[in-house]
Amino acid sequence: MSSLFTRSKEISRNRKSQSDSPPSSPSPTAKNFRHDRTSRLDSASSAGDDSSTDRLLSRISSYTRRENRLASLGKGDEDSSSSKDYKKLYEDALSENEKLKNKLQENKQELSKIRGQLDRASQKQDRTSEKSTVLESEKKEKRALEKKVSDMEEELKVLSDLKSDNQRLKDENGALIRVISKLSK
Repeated sequence: MSSLFTRSKEISRNRKSQSDSPPSSPSPTAKNFRHDRTSRLDSASSAGDDSSTDRLLSRISSYTRRENRLASLGKGDEDSSSSKDYKKLYEDALSENEKLKNKLQENKQELSKIRGQLDRASQKQDRTSEKSTVLESEKKEKRALEKKVSDMEEELKVLSDLKSDNQRLKDENGALIRVISKLSK
């Protein structure tokens, strides 16, 4: 039983050392609650049940930690609430949100503009590729026509040569006919 009593004293000393620390010193009401719990612990330790004492000690330590946490949070809230202007923070967040919305809208417009340009470019490329296939077929036709024209020009040259030969032969034939007719007279 004396070991339980010394254990209880150690816990209360730990609690006091924790409560004396500057960043998390609890409020005076928290100290009163802690005193009440300690007195309950002392009465429970006199009962002599080890398991219930262990449970009480673990509860007390968790309560103490919680009180210290709450006290530090409460102290931090008092300091921070005086330094923070929530309305200003809200307005800043709204303005930032509005700026982001505007930027998103601008980006959407730019994206649609770029998509339109991309569509026009792809259509132009399609037309160009269609034109290139048309041009390719036209080039083939042109080559074929040029070949026909050159062949016809050669035939014309041959025809003109033949015409001139034919005319020459006619002239010679006429001359021979005259010579024969003069000789036969």
